[in-house]
Amino acid sequence: MAQHLKIALGADHGGFELKRQLAEYLAGLGHSVEDCGTNSTDAVDYPRFAHAVAQRVASGACAFGIVVDGAGIGSAMAANKVPGVLAAACYSEALARNAREHNDANVLTLGAAHVDPATAKRIVDVFLGASCTEVRHLARVRLIREIESGGHAAATGGPGVGDGDVERIVARVKELLGQGPAPALAPPIPAAQLAALIDHTLLKPEATDDDVQRLCDEARRYGFYSVCVNPSFVQRSRMLLRDSAVKVCCVVGFPLGAQPPEIKVLEARRAIREGAREIDMVINIGALKGGDDELVRRDIRGVVEACREGRAACKVILETALLTDAEKVRGCELAMRAGADFVKTSTGFSKGGATVEDIELMARTVAPRKLGVKASGGIRSYDDVVRMIRAGATRIGCSSSVQIMEQAQALAARKG
Repeated sequence: MAQHLKIALGADHGGFELKRQLAEYLAGLGHSVEDCGTNSTDAVDYPRFAHAVAQRVASGACAFGIVVDGAGIGSAMAANKVPGVLAAACYSEALARNAREHNDANVLTLGAAHVDPATAKRIVDVFLGASCTEVRHLARVRLIREIESGGHAAATGGPGVGDGDVERIVARVKELLGQGPAPALAPPIPAAQLAALIDHTLLKPEATDDDVQRLCDEARRYGFYSVCVNPSFVQRSRMLLRDSAVKVCCVVGFPLGAQPPEIKVLEARRAIREGAREIDMVINIGALKGGDDELVRRDIRGVVEACREGRAACKVILETALLTDAEKVRGCELAMRAGADFVKTSTGFSKGGATVEDIELMARTVAPRKLGVKASGGIRSYDDVVRMIRAGATRIGCSSSVQIMEQAQALAARKG
C-alpha cells in the first residue's frame, strides 16, 4: 500500500461511525487524514460532504478521498460532479482494485449499510495500494477526461478505443518507424505516466548508502513507481521515502534463485516487515529446466503467501536468457498457478536481459489471468522502454531511469 498519503474523509450521519473507525485506521497506517465531516449522527445531506471531499482531491490538497453514506452510490454521483474527480462506489476488494487499476479512481465511496468495518478497511487497503499503469486502461481514462472537458472524440460519441484499436495503432507506429531513421513521434504516454511504470533499480553489490540516498531522491523527484533494492537497503529506503507515494521493492533469492523455498519466504517476510511493498523473487531456474514443476510452483507459492499476508505484490523473475521458449511458457504458467501478480524477464546479472520477443511471449501466456509483465535487464534508453511497452510490458525495471525520463521529456518538448 502507498504510505503517508493525505486523504480527505467525509460521511453523512449514516456513515459517521464507519468514518470514525476508518479515520483511526488510516492514521494508524501513517496517513494524514483531513476530516470533512459530518461530526455526529444528526441527520445531514450526504451531497455536501461528498462535494467537500471531492473538492479537496480535485484541488490537489489531498491525494485521495473516501466518502461513507448508507449505500455509497449517492456520494459517488455527487463527487463525480466535481471536475477532476473519478469516484467509484465499491463493495468488495475486487471492485476497489478494478476502480484503481482500470479507471484510475481517486475517490472511494462506501455504503455503511453494505460493508462491515473489517471489509471496509480491506477495501481501503486495496484502493490505496493499487494504481492504473497499463497503456490501454490509461487511454480509456483519457477518454473519460475528454468527456469531462468537452473533448470532441468522446463527447460527440466518437468510437472508443478497444484492444483491436490499440493493436492497429501499434502496427501503424511500427510501419512508420520503418520509413525513416528519426520519426517525429510523440511519447505514447505523458512523462509522468511513464515514470509511474518504472521501478528505479539499484542492485549493484558495491552500492553504498550514498548511492541509495541518490536513488530515493531521484525516485521522489521523478515520481517513479518504486525503488528496487537489495534486502539490506529496504529499511533505509523506506525511511528515505517517508511521506512519499514511491514504493519500496525488494529482490528475493537474488540473483541465482537457488536458495531453498523456506529461505526465500523468510527473506520476503523480513523485507515486508521492513517496508517493502513489492517482492521480486527469482525462481529455482534449475528446477524449471529439470522439469520439477511442483518444486517451482511451491517455491513461488511460499513467497506469494508471504506477500499476501503482508499486503505486498509478488513478481516472479524467470531469467529468460537461460530458458527455451517452452520453459518460459511453463514458468509463466507456474507463476499463474501459484497466484503471483507479475512475471519478470531478468535479474540483469545473467547473459541477457529483456527482449521484445520474450515480452510478447510472456504477455500472451499470462493474459488469461491478467498478470503484469515486467521487462528488466538491458533497458537503457527511452526507445528501449517504448519497445517493451508496445510488446506488452506493464512495468519497467531499469537503472537508467533518469536518462530515460530526460529523453522522454526532451521529445515531448520538441513535439510541444
